[in-house]
Amino acid sequence: MGKIGDFLTGIQVLEEVDSPINGKIKVIKGLAYGTYIQVEGLTQSGGILKSVWKKPLKKVASSKQQVARVLILGLGGGTVAGLVRGFWPEAKITGVDLDPVMVELGRKYLGLDKYKVKVVIGDAYKYIEQGAKNKEPRRELKSYDLILVDLYIGREFPKKFESENYIHLVRNILAGEGIVIFNRLYYGEKRSEAVKFGKKLEKMFSKVDVVYPEANVMYVCS
Repeated sequence: MGKIGDFLTGIQVLEEVDSPINGKIKVIKGLAYGTYIQVEGLTQSGGILKSVWKKPLKKVASSKQQVARVLILGLGGGTVAGLVRGFWPEAKITGVDLDPVMVELGRKYLGLDKYKVKVVIGDAYKYIEQGAKNKEPRRELKSYDLILVDLYIGREFPKKFESENYIHLVRNILAGEGIVIFNRLYYGEKRSEAVKFGKKLEKMFSKVDVVYPEANVMYVCS
């Protein structure tokens, strides 16, 4: 019965793997959203995630903000990198992700390699923290024009990425006129968590614009 239902809805599971970080990961192909990567029933890369990120990135592009260096914290399968490459073809993009399984699936199914991203497998907190402490990595890290933060593991946003210390570290590697965008889920109990996080951002950035795509809220900070 399941196979008939999948046939009728046009949904096909291309691959299912276990990750020590994200747990069970599914690569799904469907008529509505093409190929996408899912964890706990939530799309992590591809599919609807394109429209979630396209709205705030379009807002940045329309502002004529110079974007030469981009840092993606939570690269996943590379969907956001593809959108960045579309808006800013010449930008240097660095993507950090803790889960090598997710990155490899992005390479295999979502064309990650064609976006010419410098991929770093590691913890996004340590990556920036080490850059702030060590002179040489700091030189590599400083002055990003655009930082995109999408650090969910399944449906959970790790608490350490909500800390004022982490937000401060992210802010410190922004260029003078740089912009950082934080993605948060915005439904059910996630809504109050996102609102609380937004209020924290308002205390730490001079300007915070709010964009509401799908079941998410995007904080565009400068």
